[in-house]
Amino acid sequence: MTRVPANLDPTLLAEMETLAVELATLGGKEILAALGTILSVKYKGQGAAANLLSDPVSQVDGAVEALIRARVAGRFPGHDIIGEEMDERPGRGHDFAWVIDPIDGTTNFVNGFPLFASSVGVLYRGVPVAGALWCSTSHLLTPGTYHCSAGNGLRFEGTAFSRQPNPEVRRRLAGEPDLGNGAGVWDVRKTGSAAIECAFVAAGLLQVARFATPNIWDVAGGIALAWASGATVLEKHSESWRPFVGFGEDMDDLSQWRRPLILGGADAADAMAQIRE
Repeated sequence: MTRVPANLDPTLLAEMETLAVELATLGGKEILAALGTILSVKYKGQGAAANLLSDPVSQVDGAVEALIRARVAGRFPGHDIIGEEMDERPGRGHDFAWVIDPIDGTTNFVNGFPLFASSVGVLYRGVPVAGALWCSTSHLLTPGTYHCSAGNGLRFEGTAFSRQPNPEVRRRLAGEPDLGNGAGVWDVRKTGSAAIECAFVAAGLLQVARFATPNIWDVAGGIALAWASGATVLEKHSESWRPFVGFGEDMDDLSQWRRPLILGGADAADAMAQIRE
C-alpha cells in the first residue's frame, strides 16, 4: 500500500481521494461526450516540420484541465496544481500539489483508438498520496476509475480491488517501449498511454511496465495506484535503478521532473531493471 507520511490526516486524504475520483470521472465523461465529433486539434510543434508534429492537443484537453483546476481551487484553495496543458501554478511551494493530465493518450483519442485515460494525482511534498485514473477500458472491459489514497488498497469504482493471476498463463505481458529489443520472459505491449499502463500494472493486467522519459503528469496518479496494489516502483539515477520515494521536495521544480521508471511486481520490476541497465 501507499505509505502514509507522518502527521497526514487520514480524513483529509479520504477527502482528496474522493475529489480526485470526481475529477478523473469528470474528465472521462467529457472525453466520452466528445467521441465521434470533429475535434479541433493543434500540435505543440505547430509550425515545425510535419514529422515533428507528434504531440497533439485537442480542445477537450484544455477544457477538461480548466474544469479540474476550477474544482480543485474551489475545494482546496492554496494547493498547487500542475497540469500538462496550462503553465499556471496557483500554489507554487505548497505542501500539496494536484498533478493532472486531462487526456493521457491524446494521439489515440484524436484518432479514435480507444485507449486513453484522465489522470489525477495528489502529491504531499513530492510523494504521491492519492490517485484516480479514469480509463477508457478496464479489467471488466468497461470504462471506469481506479483510485486509492495512502494507507488504503486499490479500488475500482468504489470497490476494493484485487486480482489473482491465472497460474496457467506462463508468459505474461509487459509495457515496454523498445519493442525491437526483446523483453525477457514477457510478451510486450504498448498502449500509447503511460497513465493507462500504470493502471493496468496496478490491476495486474500488465506484470511490469517501463517508461523511458515520462512527464510527472503521466505517472503521478499511476504511481499512487501501483503502490496501493503492492507493486514496486523503480526510478533510474545515472546508471542504476533505485526504489522511487517521491518526485523530490523542491516544490518549485516538480513540473520539470523526468526520469525513467519501472512499475511492476517486485520480481518483474527487478528483472526489467536488469534488462534495461
